[in-house]
Order: sequence, then C-alpha cells, then structure tokens
Amino acid sequence: MLALAVAGLYIMEVTAARRSFLCDIGFWADRTTLHEAASHGRALQLKQLIESGVSVNMVTVDNITPLHEACIQAHPNCTRLLLEAGAQVDVRTIHGSTPLCNACASGSLECAKLLLAHGAQVNPSLTALTASPLHEACIQGNVDVVRLMIDSGAKLEAFDVHFGPPLHIACVKGHLDCVKELLRAGANVNSITFHETPLHHAARAHMVDLIELLLEFGANVFSSDNLGKKPVDYTTPGSPSCSCLQFYECNPLSLQQLCRIALRKILGTQASEIITQLNVSHRIRSYLQYSDHTTLPSRDS
Repeated sequence: MLALAVAGLYIMEVTAARRSFLCDIGFWADRTTLHEAASHGRALQLKQLIESGVSVNMVTVDNITPLHEACIQAHPNCTRLLLEAGAQVDVRTIHGSTPLCNACASGSLECAKLLLAHGAQVNPSLTALTASPLHEACIQGNVDVVRLMIDSGAKLEAFDVHFGPPLHIACVKGHLDCVKELLRAGANVNSITFHETPLHHAARAHMVDLIELLLEFGANVFSSDNLGKKPVDYTTPGSPSCSCLQFYECNPLSLQQLCRIALRKILGTQASEIITQLNVSHRIRSYLQYSDHTTLPSRDS
C-alpha cells in the first residue's frame, strides 16, 4: 500500500510538472471561458474577462489559444482585444498553425492585418502538419488576403509537403484571381511538385481561362509528369481545354509575348517593382504587368 501511495504521489508530481512545462506561454486547460468568448465573437464578455485578470495566453491541450480561436472564426474585434492585452502573436498549435495561418484560412483580411501590425511572422517555419499563411490564403481563395501576404513578404516558393508551392494549390482549387496575383508577383509558373506543374492541375480542372493565363505567363505546354503525360493528356478530346492546349502546342507565342516572359523571368520577384520604374509608355508598362485593362495579343493574330 505504501508503495502504491508513493507511486501515486510521483504521478501527481509528474502530471503537475507536465502541465507547467507543456508549452512556453502558460498552463493549459480543456477549454476556458475566454476561448469560448473569442470563438463566438463576444467582444464585451472577452473585454470583461481580460479586465478581471484572466490570462489571454491560456492554452488547451492541443496548444490552441483564445487568439487562435478569434482568428479561426474571423472575429477582428476579439483579435484586437487579445493582442492589445498581450496575446502572443506567433504561438503555434500542436499542428504548427499560427494565428496568422488561421486568419488566412478563414479569409479574414482584418484579422490578418492586425496580426501583421503586431509583428506576426509572414513566413513561419513549415512543418509536416501545417501550411504557410500564403498557402492557407490560396486554399481559401481570398485574393485580398493573398495580396496582403505577398505585399508583406511571403515566400512565393515556400514548399509545403502536401501542396508544394502556393501556386500549385491555387491552381488545384481553381482560384484564378489568386493565381494571377502569384504570377504577377513572380511565382515560378513551371515549378514542379511530384513531377507535376501548375498547368497539369489547370488541365485536370478543365479551366480554359486558367490554362490560358498560365500559358501567357510562360507555362511549358509540353511538360511531362512522372507518367509521361502532358497537360493535354488530362483533358477530354474535343473539349475547350483540350483545344486550347492543342492550339498552344501547334502555335508558338508571339515575339512580344516571348519578350515579356523573358524580361519577367530575368527580373523574378522584383519584376512588378522594377517595371513600374521603367521609362516606357504606359501601354507597354501595362502590357508587361499583365494589367487587366490591357488587351493581350490574340491567339489568332
């Protein structure tokens, strides 16, 4: 009996120690009232709890903080209150997600801006269980959040073990506007993930506008995957997407288009910034920038 009692006391000590050192930001609980208030957007209740002295950095067993909850549910007012009260901006869940990852996943531009203003890392280290904030924004498809991440210095070629670079997942999801932002910012149109290019994903999605966009930015229509299949091999014969790819296989881009692609490739991720400073006409500058109002040369010309 004495041995059992001693063993019991030892287990209690270990458990207490584990709770103390489970994470760097404090003790954990199953789920606190603060978590619930942040999750449901109850800003007044959250403010009262904070003023009563409740720790804003309390974590659950999976290391989720109230700040994570506010960002997951896209509650900017709660996010602001927590940050102003000292919530740690880059704390990670057991899966590696930061509050900024959550804000991007929920498509909350306001939460993302607040986090960045409080020093959130736009390029947290990637893990096998989480994607970067830019990846999350591309999955969600909010072009404003994607643009914010790019403008904040997000790495365009950050490689996620599941999705590869952000451009790949944007193509898989068929988010045309997000793909356009990434390409304009200098994302590699011919990047390869598991032997596939973004054009392979676009062909599978049967999205002609996405296929044309990638090709106009210099996608290789003849690229093969590990099965030896080109993008056209993933389309239905006679379909618009098949006809589009076949056209580009038989007809090279114009000299103007090739020059634009070559220039942007040389400039890389600095292309947009440098092109705006060129001493050329507005029309040429717009053409180099793939501006929406600029008419691209017709495929039939």
